[in-house]
Amino acid sequence: MTLRQLLTFATVARLGSVQSSARELGISEPAVSAAVGTLRKEFGDRLYRREGGALVLTPAGRHLASLAAEITDLADRARHADDEGGRRLHVAVTVDVEEHVVAPLLAAFTDREPNLNATVGVESPERFADLLVHRRADITLGPRPAVHGHRPLVAVAFLRFQLAIVASAAHPLAGEATIEPAVLERQPWCVGPGGVGRDTAIGRLHASARITPADVRAFPSDAAALSAVAAGDGIMLTLAHAALPELRRGAIVRIGVAGTPIHDQWYATTLDEPSCLTAALALRRFATSAEAIQAISATRRGVPAARVRPPVHATLWQSVARRRG
Repeated sequence: MTLRQLLTFATVARLGSVQSSARELGISEPAVSAAVGTLRKEFGDRLYRREGGALVLTPAGRHLASLAAEITDLADRARHADDEGGRRLHVAVTVDVEEHVVAPLLAAFTDREPNLNATVGVESPERFADLLVHRRADITLGPRPAVHGHRPLVAVAFLRFQLAIVASAAHPLAGEATIEPAVLERQPWCVGPGGVGRDTAIGRLHASARITPADVRAFPSDAAALSAVAAGDGIMLTLAHAALPELRRGAIVRIGVAGTPIHDQWYATTLDEPSCLTAALALRRFATSAEAIQAISATRRGVPAARVRPPVHATLWQSVARRRG
């Protein structure tokens, strides 16, 4: 058994296709099949079976895929330890967490961990569980991931927030006491880079209200979308605390839509402790600490580029731990 064979099988398990795996690994399809075949003979198990055009792992195959992903990831970390100047931590976040949370949290955390290099990737929350199980991420920040088979995940709530619908103070709906969601279908909507997919808060709001607005305008950031709302270009579902400056100076107002504000929370999620990297466990615990509360509530912007890549910028608001206190 070799690391190359384990990497190949882990890739096949993750992508569910010999062809896709060959393309990602830069090798031929026969080479992929040969590597998997060698492991099958060694373990005395088929490891997977074909159902239609898909590959379905057997119980032994699922177990081996999990171990293979863990072994190859650890080998890669060891191989690059000197190049990276220390430990590495892969953090997966949603687009909202990337804009509003991750920078001050990681800046404060890496101040405590000087030999840690953290990389941040924006992902759909629907992929969180798979990323963790297959060691493509060490920790996720955002919605609680769905259960992934029998592999235990530990999710800790670290930030509670409200989502409110806002509009320009001069908007025709601004003076209405209670607005039925159906009325909003005829309004232009401003959205950030997350769009209106089914895994977004705005997508879920539209689905629950059974509306499909025809005019949805996307912006490169929530801040840009809020500026458009203040200019009278539409309405927006926004993180209430992120919009406080505009609300306080009267540039925008909340509008009274039935079912809002929406209360939600974000989680720091890792594998269970026997399988979790030490740095990921430390960040999961740090996220609810008093030091983290102070960092994410401050106006500090930016991240030490030498420790966290790529650099991101954020402004944060209220922590779960603060509310508990």
